[in-house]
Amino acid sequence: MDMNMNHMQMDHEAGTSYLWLIVGAIVLLFSIAAYIWSSRTHKSVLAHMKKNERAVIKKKTRSIRLGAHALLGVSIIAFVLFFMQGALTKYDVADLNAGAAINVTDDKYYGADHTEEPIQYEMTIPTSGPHNPHDIKFGFYTDFPGYPYLVHNLEHGDIIIYYRENASDELKEHLKYLAKFRKAGSGILAVPNKDIPEGSEVVVTAWTKTMKLDHFDDAKVGTFINKYINQGPEKIPASIRQGGGTM
Repeated sequence: MDMNMNHMQMDHEAGTSYLWLIVGAIVLLFSIAAYIWSSRTHKSVLAHMKKNERAVIKKKTRSIRLGAHALLGVSIIAFVLFFMQGALTKYDVADLNAGAAINVTDDKYYGADHTEEPIQYEMTIPTSGPHNPHDIKFGFYTDFPGYPYLVHNLEHGDIIIYYRENASDELKEHLKYLAKFRKAGSGILAVPNKDIPEGSEVVVTAWTKTMKLDHFDDAKVGTFINKYINQGPEKIPASIRQGGGTM
């Protein structure tokens, strides 16, 4: 599996992002401690003290509160940077490895009717056919949601990467990374599947397209995604289909 560079990029982004979260949490704790200290110091002013002693305590209290305000401001900035970094991270399919030679099966078209009745698919891992009126969100799944929903996702141009339940943690982490990519109104789903044929590590599907890989290959999966994402018969604008799950 050729995933080292992408893992390094993903680990670097995650590490930097969570650093801001940790910094924000630590500084917030210091600011809270400073406010508590300021409050207790202020209460001591109410005791019977001389005028000059009260002035010293009040000055000390103001200094502590100013410090607490500054710390609170720093923690807010750190939290904002954490959430902004995640929001501004770009997952463009054009950045995935592409241009590899791939062996893709052109599957038979079995229709695209909507039904909530039980469905018996002609293919073991279907890439078309009747399906549930509802599709599901993009992303990494640890449970198999069912073909009637997944086929609907394929109709919208999504890519589904099926992996084995006993896949390595390294592969699962990489699939979580790939599942963040989008193009127009389409996305990527990584789903565990007991129907993956013997000898294959992953099966990658699009609408009426199947690619079986004996071993996960980043370049081949990237090429498949680039070629077939958002190529389903029913395209929905990204402004409407945010994250999948369109009804």
